[in-house]
Amino acid sequence: MEPTRTGARKVLSVTAYWINFFHRIDDPDRVAAYAKLAGPAIREAGGRFLARGEPAHVLEGGTMCRTALIEFVDVDAALAAYHSPAYQEALRVLGDGAERELRIIPAVEQPPAAPVDQA
Repeated sequence: MEPTRTGARKVLSVTAYWINFFHRIDDPDRVAAYAKLAGPAIREAGGRFLARGEPAHVLEGGTMCRTALIEFVDVDAALAAYHSPAYQEALRVLGDGAERELRIIPAVEQPPAAPVDQA
């Protein structure tokens, strides 16, 4: 995968993961309003929540922050979800209610499964 000038990488169609970190929550009511809109917007765009909440453990210099891990069929689907009108409305509602970081990463490509011996 070669990076483009924007830092994005051209990726084959593999599963992608949207990882959302809430480093600081300044307005819990706005975060709750965001979540009420963002969850359905993400699911409608094909996202599947795999994990969300506070970490069970933070190791190696990490920070304790609310995190969501969401699976999409590929990077394009995750980006489409982010740019969808429904998710953009959730972001508008959130405004400056939290300091966040969002990453979309492709899964590790898996080699084809070995054939099963039918003997």
